[in-house]
Amino acid sequence: MRKVIQTTLWLFIVFVFLLSCSEGKTKGDVDRQKIDIIFDTDMGNDVDDALALDMLYKYLDQDRIQLLGIPTTKKSPYCVEYIDIMNTWYGYPDIPIGMVVNGSEKDNEDNFVRAVCQMEKEGKPAFERTVKDYKALPTSVALYRKILASQEDNSVDIISVGFSTNLAQLLDSKGDEFSPLTGKELITRKVKILSAMIGHFQDENFSEFNVNCDIPAAQKVIREWPAPIVVSPFELGETILYPASSIENDFKWKEPNPLVEGYKAYLEMPYDRQTWDLTSVLYVVEADKGFFGESPAGTISIDDKGITRFTPDEKGKHKYLTVTEQQREQIRDYFIDLITQKPKKYQ
Repeated sequence: MRKVIQTTLWLFIVFVFLLSCSEGKTKGDVDRQKIDIIFDTDMGNDVDDALALDMLYKYLDQDRIQLLGIPTTKKSPYCVEYIDIMNTWYGYPDIPIGMVVNGSEKDNEDNFVRAVCQMEKEGKPAFERTVKDYKALPTSVALYRKILASQEDNSVDIISVGFSTNLAQLLDSKGDEFSPLTGKELITRKVKILSAMIGHFQDENFSEFNVNCDIPAAQKVIREWPAPIVVSPFELGETILYPASSIENDFKWKEPNPLVEGYKAYLEMPYDRQTWDLTSVLYVVEADKGFFGESPAGTISIDDKGITRFTPDEKGKHKYLTVTEQQREQIRDYFIDLITQKPKKYQ
């Protein structure tokens, strides 16, 4: 009888141990399912960057991603200040921001971010900030290197919706206090995919904005980037419009809202706006939802005029996204549903 009891007790202990291991593994698996993202933006040139950033906050609210950092490619100081306002307003004040060094001089429009940063309410700034000294922010490349060095191998998705300046500088970076690896070695080891809003593949005379603002950087990235690149081209986001009616009616629950105020400052309302940058975010987070078609594998090239071309090649590391009319409608409806959700901070 004593032997039976001992055996039963032993089996119970083993069962409890295995159950605890199983529960630990399940939690770890859930943690690993979060998508680790770096969001590289030229915030200020177009309001679609702000809409794309809103999407990322909503995914943070859903505990589906980790937003590791936000390097910027725009030289205007209002670019990083606006992002700080957004981080703070949405409840994620600790997301690190990087500032571009030797950025492009070609286009530094900052009308909507400047307007939001200068907004006042009752004689005081309309929006709270977290960063105390913007000049003390790290450079974008230093932020990239610090983040990548600390992540697991093949775990980071980079979403680039601005110029290629930071990415080209990262490729050229040397070992430092964060890692002895070169930038190219860090990318090879740590980056899973680069989702980039660049290019145009239906018009051979069209130099797309993000490419055109820093052509040498875009050429370098397309030529030397060691990880896979998936491009959302101009013609895709051009045909999916976020409606002005949503901006005017769906955000009454908390005013002022830096996204809405930026949207109103960008152009005279009402206007529907293209969703170029949002599509690059959507591809990374919802890759399994069938929102997009994809080109075959191939190689993208960029000439000195900023014209992008695609050549199919089964060994190529590049693809570009496509959409059908039905997918356009599905994507538009999805954007509206996600972006109009009340942030967790205000629930």
